[in-house]
Amino acid sequence: MLEICRELDLKDVVLVAHSVSSMIGVLAVNKQPEMFDKLVMVGPSPRYINDGDYVGGFGESDILELLESLESNYLGWSSAMAAGIMGNPDRPELGRELEASFCRSDPKIARDFARITFMADNRGDLEQVKVPTLVLQCRNDAIAPIAVGEYVRDAVPTSSYVLLNATGHCPHLSMPKETAEAIAEFVGG
Repeated sequence: MLEICRELDLKDVVLVAHSVSSMIGVLAVNKQPEMFDKLVMVGPSPRYINDGDYVGGFGESDILELLESLESNYLGWSSAMAAGIMGNPDRPELGRELEASFCRSDPKIARDFARITFMADNRGDLEQVKVPTLVLQCRNDAIAPIAVGEYVRDAVPTSSYVLLNATGHCPHLSMPKETAEAIAEFVGG
């Protein structure tokens, strides 16, 4: 990401990142804060595994089982997980769209990426963020529960927080207008 920004000679970047990309954004902002003006994190999670008092949403055995399922049957995993991640059972087309996106991915790359994502712990990186940051959290997110969004809000010293009236892990797909309005208010403010 930083190489692309440097190559394009970007300055005052407003980075909008979703899910694990939020943590990639945190790492980029921490490495070169002068390049960034603001950071927007949609459904961020610095650690998916519960750890002591920290609620990440999953036990370690849950994550290991998920990774094993992904390893043994990627297409089956994609089919089973997409609707739950999307979290909008009244709109099954959204789950199908996410499933199709998963199925377009190279299974080996997806497996490796999932392992790194779900086993990572970026909690210590949050307190180093120095640019204004917006944390967008969904009310009912099976991947990044409210406790995670609140943790990120409290850990990033420059953060503001919006609890969206959205369900699922992809509010930019399920409630694009509300998501875009929250981002626009933060960026314009």
